[in-house]
Amino acid sequence: MKGKFIVIEGIDGAGCGTQTEILKERINALFSQPVLHLRYPDYNDPIGASIHEFLHKKFYISPEIQFLLYSINMLKDMDDIRSAQVKNRVILADRYFTTTLAYQCLQGFSEDKALKFSKLFNIIKPDLVFYLKISADTSLKRKKKEKNELDRYEENKDFQRKISKKYDDLAKRNVFARKWIVVDGEKSIDEISDEIFSTVKKYLKI
Repeated sequence: MKGKFIVIEGIDGAGCGTQTEILKERINALFSQPVLHLRYPDYNDPIGASIHEFLHKKFYISPEIQFLLYSINMLKDMDDIRSAQVKNRVILADRYFTTTLAYQCLQGFSEDKALKFSKLFNIIKPDLVFYLKISADTSLKRKKKEKNELDRYEENKDFQRKISKKYDDLAKRNVFARKWIVVDGEKSIDEISDEIFSTVKKYLKI
């Protein structure tokens, strides 16, 4: 059996990073092989650095170029993901290609082209995507509390509202995943983490 690939998704401020860290620790406590933990965008390479500058308004790029940059930022990890699957390790990602399907496709990049691209370059589909659903108001409130300077997406409440609807649509259609699971991201951190872990344990049959 291949190792399972789990992604945690949501609009800005949904708590993807927090829940990914908690789930990683819980899974690591159960298995001898550690989780392969990924985070996107990955700012630790030149492509990620360019994405960071774009998000912080150093320059503007079209949705098409955005899509390519985000995708390349993930493609570098495909061999590591395949290797982890073969070794039956759990792969856990804080956002993934599903984020790009939401953010860049909402801005006009064709979802059909995006999915064809994923097949052409063998971008690996996750088994489970947990979508932490929060309101645009909650998103803005949390991000303002978290940091002083918001990026071009975080500061735009109307954009977050539209992104939330796009995620709703992706989840409803189970796009680019074996299964999407919607989680109420307005709940407490502990309530959310317990709900996610309970589902993961059933899925991993532990």
